[in-house]
Amino acid sequence: MAVAYLCLGSNIGDKVGYLQQAVKLLTESGMVTVVRTSALYETEPWGNKDLDWFVNGVIEVKTKLSPRELLELCKNTEIRMGRKPSEKKYEARIIDIDILFYGDLIIDEPDLKIPHEHLHERAFAIVPLLELIPDYEHPKYKKSLLQLHEDLETLDDVFLYGTRVDI
Repeated sequence: MAVAYLCLGSNIGDKVGYLQQAVKLLTESGMVTVVRTSALYETEPWGNKDLDWFVNGVIEVKTKLSPRELLELCKNTEIRMGRKPSEKKYEARIIDIDILFYGDLIIDEPDLKIPHEHLHERAFAIVPLLELIPDYEHPKYKKSLLQLHEDLETLDDVFLYGTRVDI
């Protein structure tokens, strides 16, 4: 079984409820087992500061799915929750599920990039990962998450929300 880290985010309506629903749907698929979760964080939107703030968290999962199958499960979960496919990169969303890491794999395909191609730039993903795997070395950049956090050029606002996603 592979270990993967998923970042979940929502900036519409019952943000925490949507994150909980996403974890429930992922688990009920029988394809992933949630091992542990980070706390949740209220975070400044990345890429479009005019949007409402997000609630973000990271979950550690074990899975027998391939990286591509895990991506399909994440996208299908988003669609089941009501997210509509869009051409826009940075917009309000009920749920967003991104694969941050899948073991130590490096995948660079047009629609699948692992580690996530912008992880090293995003405090909203690095901060929750620091709770779970602070010493983990990014397979591409060969730096720990703690070092990546220290290297951030801009620290987006990331505030502890004070709860965890139920598993």
